[in-house]
Amino acid sequence: MRRVGNTAIAAVTAVALCSGAWLLAGGTGSEAPPQPSAAQAASGTGHGAQEPPAAPALPPSPPDRIRIPAIEVDAPMTGLGLTPSGSLDVPPAEKKNLAGWYEAGTTPGETGTAIVAGHVDNAEGPAVFYRLGALKKGAAIEVDRRDGGVALFTVDAVEVYAADDFPDAKVYGAAHRPELRVITCGGGYSRSTGYQGNVVVFAHLTGGR
Repeated sequence: MRRVGNTAIAAVTAVALCSGAWLLAGGTGSEAPPQPSAAQAASGTGHGAQEPPAAPALPPSPPDRIRIPAIEVDAPMTGLGLTPSGSLDVPPAEKKNLAGWYEAGTTPGETGTAIVAGHVDNAEGPAVFYRLGALKKGAAIEVDRRDGGVALFTVDAVEVYAADDFPDAKVYGAAHRPELRVITCGGGYSRSTGYQGNVVVFAHLTGGR
């Protein structure tokens, strides 16, 4: 498998996730996906911030499934590459209960930053990560791996960023321990351009089975 740094992903990462086809087709603002509150943002900044302890890294193994019980996510996973423009490709929009992972980067559970992305909605309604913005710190994320194991992550923060202010280094930068980012669309919504930003979940490995 060809492995590249996650920082190779361009800032336009999730543009293709964010058309808001369902709202555009007739959904209303009251049906917009939940957004994280300020209380769910990272509590510390800078090098002096203390990280919660992480479990020892697992060997590399591609993921097959992701579960987030708190928001009723239970979805198969597919590998994603990069588009010609350098942005992260996305799962097929018609498969609303499908998540993807950046397969040229870190696999979930090994040392580094693993990237997972999925649609918030499609033309038919809510999709796999519609409720991602409702996730809270301390929530569990489980990733089934192709080696038969399960990587267990704990959520550290849930944040929303405007598309023109997306913190590439913070989201995609290298990590010295096993970490996970889960990304979908979020922020404001415009009928002309779709969602105006992205919801990002930050999590770290806390166990395995």
